[in-house]
Amino acid sequence: MPVPWFLLSLALGRSPMVLSLEKLMGPQDTARCSPGLSCHLWDGDVLCLPGSIVSAPGPVLVPTRLQTELVLRCHQETDCDLCVRVSIHLAVHGHWEEPKDEDRSGRAADLELEEPRNAFLQAQVVLSFQAYPTARCVLLEVQVPAALVQPGQSVGSVVFDCFEAALGAEVRLWSYTQPRYQKELNLTQQLPDCKGLEVQDSIQSCWALPWLSVSADGDDVHLVLDVSEEQHFGLSLYWNQVQGPTKPLWHSNLTGPRNITLNHTDLFPCLCIQVWPLEPDSVRTSLCPFKEDPRAHRNLWRAARLRLLSPQGWQLNAPCLLLAEATLCWQAPGGGPCLSLVPPLSRENVTVNKTLELPLLNVHPNLCVQVSSWEKLQLQECLWADSLGALKDDMLLLETRGPQNNRSLCALEPSGCTPLLSQASTRAARLGEQLLQDLQSGQCLQLWEDDLRALWACPMDKYVHQRWALVWLACLLLASALFLLFLVKRNQVKGWLRLLKEDLRAGAVARGRATLLVYSAEDSGFERLVGALASALCQLPLRVAVDLWSRRELSAQGPLAWFHAQRRQTLQEGGVVVLLFSPGAVALCHEWLQDGASASAPHGPHDAFAASLSCVLPDFLQGRAPGRYVGAYFEGLLHSEAVPALFRSVPVFSLPSQLPDFLRTLQGPGTLRPGRLGERAKRVSRALQPALDSCFSLPGIPGIPGIPRTARGLAREAGATAR
Repeated sequence: MPVPWFLLSLALGRSPMVLSLEKLMGPQDTARCSPGLSCHLWDGDVLCLPGSIVSAPGPVLVPTRLQTELVLRCHQETDCDLCVRVSIHLAVHGHWEEPKDEDRSGRAADLELEEPRNAFLQAQVVLSFQAYPTARCVLLEVQVPAALVQPGQSVGSVVFDCFEAALGAEVRLWSYTQPRYQKELNLTQQLPDCKGLEVQDSIQSCWALPWLSVSADGDDVHLVLDVSEEQHFGLSLYWNQVQGPTKPLWHSNLTGPRNITLNHTDLFPCLCIQVWPLEPDSVRTSLCPFKEDPRAHRNLWRAARLRLLSPQGWQLNAPCLLLAEATLCWQAPGGGPCLSLVPPLSRENVTVNKTLELPLLNVHPNLCVQVSSWEKLQLQECLWADSLGALKDDMLLLETRGPQNNRSLCALEPSGCTPLLSQASTRAARLGEQLLQDLQSGQCLQLWEDDLRALWACPMDKYVHQRWALVWLACLLLASALFLLFLVKRNQVKGWLRLLKEDLRAGAVARGRATLLVYSAEDSGFERLVGALASALCQLPLRVAVDLWSRRELSAQGPLAWFHAQRRQTLQEGGVVVLLFSPGAVALCHEWLQDGASASAPHGPHDAFAASLSCVLPDFLQGRAPGRYVGAYFEGLLHSEAVPALFRSVPVFSLPSQLPDFLRTLQGPGTLRPGRLGERAKRVSRALQPALDSCFSLPGIPGIPGIPRTARGLAREAGATAR
């Protein structure tokens, strides 16, 4: 049985989230006023003729705000229609006209005669209602005592009951006075359907609606319509487009009950379901249940496409509305990150299926469009690569213009914007003078400019050809030198070749094995010790990966992504992951095991050990670690009992005393004779000795009670064990 994950009722019963409506008995319209006002509703409807705006002769009543409320107008207890109650808030507009000085004495005697006539301020308020196919206008007379008249202040409200409307209809209301003293008020409202109101027992058109539920079963989604076998109904699936008409995907007339299956790849946030009985003037009810479904949003981005329409025009095509931003970037050949051009070019909000123009003077195959949502890159495409050819090895220059025609030039590279005439060790700095000459001679293509800046693309093909010519010449010279050396020292060369042949035969498997070192960055001394170990292992040789040698990739990708990629590649090639335990690493492990991932964020931008625990711990907890992981620690820095018990399911070696066993595990059984293994262990011990001495001499490195041996003593012990 599928487990319901989202239950939708298109034929509602009672629910705490639906509205319970007031019932009005009888067909007649009524009007009532707030205290202090008097009002009268004219019999029958009137013509809706707003007329033009005229000047107010003095203070007048005008409508200032419209409010609506849904009620039921019932002919019988179970025979009701939806009705819209309208409240009109009124205020005084204009001022009394002050009499002139010469008229005040002459009119004083007439004030008592005018007061009864001006004791009330009266207005005729028109209320207009439209809801297809109905249109009505009613007239309300309102009076307010003169004592309540304060210009600009509200005097109260009048309530009209009510305008009948269909479920799910769109209604429009207008209100103005006759004559009209200001612009009419208007209000548009979408009425709910049967699913949003507690009307199942009151409105007969809701009785026949099918009951629809949505449930998930693995990757499939089921639409279950629980209706009688004799009932006929229509079912439609469509994309609810914000711009333009809806796009129907599937429509069918069915007989219940039915169970319709949708694949999870068919889900989109704007996918909606509409169901209705096959009866005249039946109510159609729509629902869009996948607006917040993560699978629907993933499918939407997979379906989104960037399309080039003209040299500077492009479009983002997607079935639903997307909230996204677009930027331009520069993609160099050979991979690597696409260099964002923000600044100088600004980000731009993207409207789906709408043509956007790029502020470019010329286009280039290396220019790409990136589309991001909530600061996450979703799409990237080099739109002009198909029409202009493959990516070019061009240098992108940013020109900045200052006062008095001063300008500066820098080259956009992964490390930043490098000034052309600088001492930096980048390609742009080495070729700065040549690139400046190319720009002045018109060999560069201008891509964009404004008042202060410009972008140029300068070709680098000729410099690449010169570089390869020098490389070939160096290779020829090296080959000649090697040939002369072979002629002079033939006997020694034969001995070297013999040793090389033995190395190839005995260490072919070990030479190619990949090894990933993971450690916690304690301090600079410990990092030097790890670097010395990695360099020594490379001489065995092993293919070693460590974050010390990949800081640029680590900063670009983040510690977690970098470790996940290295771990996957190492294990796919049959390699091994080495966990180097230290006091800091043990503390991080205990935090993860006690408090979970939320308690241990990476301690720095290059701390791969803290990030790696989210991948490493599941392998140990699920028994997948043996054969894939090896543990190690340096004596004098950590006790063997300090290694968490969870990690002892794999071999854990003490270095440097257990170096032979450590190397045998890394290179695999049977790959080297014991004598050769001992020689390599001595070599690694000698390489580690300076780093060990330096590490133990640092004031911040604590010793372990009961282990007074020095680094030199440990190295001698490793050599003795190897022999």
